[in-house]
Amino acid sequence: MADDILPFSSAFPAATEADWLSAVEKALKGKSVDTLTRKTADGIAVKALYRESDFATATDPLGAPGQAPYLRGPTAAPDKWRPWDIRQLFTHPSAAETNAEILRDLERGVSSVEIALDCTGKDGVQITTLEDFQTALTGVRADYAGVALSHLSASGATASALLGLWAETQENAAALNIDFNMDPLGALARTGKLSGGLDAAFDRVAAVATALGAKFPQAGLLRIDAASVHEAGGSEAQELGALIASAIDTLRRLDGKADIAVLTGKISFALALDANYGIGIAKLRAARRLWARCLEALGLAPAPMRLQGITSARMLTKYDPWTNMLRVTCATFAGAAGGADIVTARAFNEALGRPEGLGRRIARNTQIIAMEESQLGRVADPTGGAWFTETLADDLAKAAWAEFQTIESEGGYGASLLSGAFQARVKTVREARAKDIARRKIPLTGVSEYPLLEEIGAPVADIDLPPPRDGVSDAGLKAYVKTPLTNGADATAEALTPTRLAAPFEALRDAAARAPKTPAAFIATLGALAEFTPRADFARNLLAAGGILPKEAVVPPKDTAELAAAFKASGCRLAVLCGTDKGYEAGAADAAEALKKAGAQAVWLAGKAEAPGIDLNIFAGCDVLHALELAHAELGVSK
Repeated sequence: MADDILPFSSAFPAATEADWLSAVEKALKGKSVDTLTRKTADGIAVKALYRESDFATATDPLGAPGQAPYLRGPTAAPDKWRPWDIRQLFTHPSAAETNAEILRDLERGVSSVEIALDCTGKDGVQITTLEDFQTALTGVRADYAGVALSHLSASGATASALLGLWAETQENAAALNIDFNMDPLGALARTGKLSGGLDAAFDRVAAVATALGAKFPQAGLLRIDAASVHEAGGSEAQELGALIASAIDTLRRLDGKADIAVLTGKISFALALDANYGIGIAKLRAARRLWARCLEALGLAPAPMRLQGITSARMLTKYDPWTNMLRVTCATFAGAAGGADIVTARAFNEALGRPEGLGRRIARNTQIIAMEESQLGRVADPTGGAWFTETLADDLAKAAWAEFQTIESEGGYGASLLSGAFQARVKTVREARAKDIARRKIPLTGVSEYPLLEEIGAPVADIDLPPPRDGVSDAGLKAYVKTPLTNGADATAEALTPTRLAAPFEALRDAAARAPKTPAAFIATLGALAEFTPRADFARNLLAAGGILPKEAVVPPKDTAELAAAFKASGCRLAVLCGTDKGYEAGAADAAEALKKAGAQAVWLAGKAEAPGIDLNIFAGCDVLHALELAHAELGVSK
């Protein structure tokens, strides 16, 4: 920079870290800055300020972007046309409608498509025959636009072999950009079942992968998908630990059945990204560190890790779904800034049902705006060297490595899933998070915090589900696998069932919406407007989170007689006292008595003050979910 250019900081006096700490302690009223430190679900500390000493090294141990060991991404010069692959997910059950959606989205900026396969049509595209693939992919040039599969209910070998038959009919077949994404252990984790057992599943994958690899040298063959761990409520370290454990166990089970050195270069890895983009970026960087360590341990040459970031489904909400656009944007930013090779943005209305045109358009354009207008791909490894990012990535990698070692001690990922040990650890984290959500220590905007009772709903596709089909045709297997494959007993495990963080609150909102009459509660105010407003706002917000309409007097009551009269006129059965602690000392008991004489079946108090006649206290940090369940029971709202 030229010397005559004025630095941005020139108008401000020079400040030291000590000055900053002094200002922070003043704002915190004498408390230490350490009180701002928060911990992740893995117990990893996230501090308010990071210094060079938090990640101090004499030289850069991470290397340069685009250089081995590829801890800072696969390239130092991002593609000017496409810094990352914009991959759109398709789930419409009809193959014909899916084709129309694919062609439309490819024309409007998507660079690859991912077809979620589901024989039932409930959660994905009902493709079971070669003709279905031909219908869904008519007009698609897989040598220009990538085609990927998501195998929702199976290991993927049978469907991948069928897609291979379709690919053979295309021009320039050897240059097709296809991700077959076979993932037996991921299927076992998601569904809790592998037909024929683990050995048979890996026999099929080995045979199909060998055949497809010979015919389609540009194709990806395997995917290690740990996003299901995130969706089931797991922590970041559990997701990363499962990612590496699944990859190692997959290679171990394929060893001797296929060329491991070749397959290692044909793997893509999938992780979930939520609205916490700082953790998302660090998670992607930690994944690269972990895989580089595995390649070293396996005696394989360093190679870039092909990472796919998929925006989280568990963070999406049914109520106030428009806020999901912000959540998906944050997750997309994490994928772009964290160096994901592929980013799949979910539709903002996915939690409501099958996304339609608007949902897919917003998902697509979120990435296009990030890439073209915000130009997030113009810098290689933009967070590289940031003390926060590097420290958190290192801490995550260490915690994930410990989880990986635990899984290995249990016999590997497959054995851990079959025994239920891994699922039990995920359940522990999920239940702990659920308690924090219930107490609003983890707020959910638009659901547990700032809910809108009269919100504008989002559109979804109106779909009639087709009759379910038995399974995918084995025509591809017969074409590619000449050696007879034998099956054993089915492998069964507890499935990592997806969950959404907002589901418990949404169940209350759903129950309130089904009630013949909107449930309501009376906000009983004590004192002047300035005195009761903070706690009245708190109570209104809390009640609305359960779909309960807050009612109150048009003019604040001046005494208990007016308060009782206003309550009686409201027609409510539940009242919530709102005022100051001093006001409670003087009048809470009398107010509660008057309200109950006026017909209140329960009287709550906003705050921790105790008084005769109070049935429940609601306050910051209380179990809001439990309180709302009690309110529903009091108001006669059925589940």
